[in-house]
Amino acid sequence: MTKFILGKKEKMTQYFGEDGEVFPVTAVFASPVKVKRIFAKEKDGYDSVQLSWGAGKKEKIKEFRLKSGDKNEVKEGDTIDVSIFSPGDKLQISGTSKGKGFQGVVKRHGFRGGPRTHGQKHSEREAGSIGGGLRTHVPKGMRMPGRMGGDRITQKNLEVISVDKENNILLIKGALPGVRGSLVEIIGR
Repeated sequence: MTKFILGKKEKMTQYFGEDGEVFPVTAVFASPVKVKRIFAKEKDGYDSVQLSWGAGKKEKIKEFRLKSGDKNEVKEGDTIDVSIFSPGDKLQISGTSKGKGFQGVVKRHGFRGGPRTHGQKHSEREAGSIGGGLRTHVPKGMRMPGRMGGDRITQKNLEVISVDKENNILLIKGALPGVRGSLVEIIGR
């Protein structure tokens, strides 16, 4: 059975295990979500579950596709909360990465830049040649400066460390994509 829920990334902290081991964890506030619609392969061409989070104008709707072997055990109108997860579950989490604005090639692509000496005055962090040879144009896919971040990032094999059912909080081992307060999609397999 596939488990899924929507959550809001809160903060990173430390979690101390029973044997004194320390884990870096991210707290995710996952209030109960409603099953808005069920898509069936026979009727719609694919299997998925549509969830709604929030209410009114701030309602967020996300759709979770089911794999061919997964069974759907929810019905329209059901409520899903953090109690479906348990410590040790493996997760796949998707979110939008932090936007960093317009960046040069050294930060955006990890270029080394030019030397500080040998006749170079102001070109330490430049990309270098972008054309050259027999080409008279810049080839497609050339890595250049531009807007960085704001991409959809999916992280796999994250682990649930703790589940707080009363406060609707999941503690997930490691860092998650996005800024504090951003919406993350959590899928347990």
